[in-house]
Amino acid sequence: MMLRTLVVDDEPLARRHVRRIVERDPEIVVVGECGNGRDALASIASTSPDLILLDVQMPELDGFEVVAALAGTPPERMPMIVFVTAYDEYAIKAFDVHALDYVLKPVERERLLTAVGRAKQRLTAPTARAEAHDTLRSVADAAVARRRGERLAIRIDGKHLLLETSGIGWLEAVDDYVRIHLGRTTHLVRGTLQTFEQQLPPSFLRIHRSAIVNVDHLREVTTTPQGDYRLTLQDGTRLPTGRSYRGVVADLLQSFTVGTR
Repeated sequence: MMLRTLVVDDEPLARRHVRRIVERDPEIVVVGECGNGRDALASIASTSPDLILLDVQMPELDGFEVVAALAGTPPERMPMIVFVTAYDEYAIKAFDVHALDYVLKPVERERLLTAVGRAKQRLTAPTARAEAHDTLRSVADAAVARRRGERLAIRIDGKHLLLETSGIGWLEAVDDYVRIHLGRTTHLVRGTLQTFEQQLPPSFLRIHRSAIVNVDHLREVTTTPQGDYRLTLQDGTRLPTGRSYRGVVADLLQSFTVGTR
């Protein structure tokens, strides 16, 4: 059985590296390379690959969105997917849940060949195509949920305002309201921090009973003499942590720390 394989990555050197590894396998024929998601969808339609080695983070359409677009493919034409990612830990967790394989960058030869070997085994199973179809539909649903997390809808004066969550620096509880901070702009809406916490993506962290912060906006974290933390955002906003949230912030720092002086 020849495994028709498509390599998709926006980095030419990464594509070349992956291709060199898999082409050493006599059971693999590389039917094409693509540098972005849109070209990948066109190539999938024209070449009908059995296997796609798919980068996660790409311009225009990322790996999730490519998968979402494949969800309507008939089961008998559904390719297997091996995801390739540099650091997207949330994507990796999603892949684990949906039983799809992934390879971390920098791509190691043995790890990639192991993933390809698993794809071979699944393709020879009688129900492999149907299972792949169901799995990709599940991942497509996850992609939709992920895109929804990129925006937050709030109601103001009878209208729904869609906010880009990446622009939100932090949220604070004010009596029965929540104030949303987007740089110099703020919105005061009725609700609780707990409700907002359930709607926001994983980059938002509860650091106080009255505050949620977007960790992507953090500039500095300092320790107070009392053992608490003080967070400084990119715009200069300083936020203290609550005593019961010390562990949450400590875990965050541990995940960020790569060296000391």
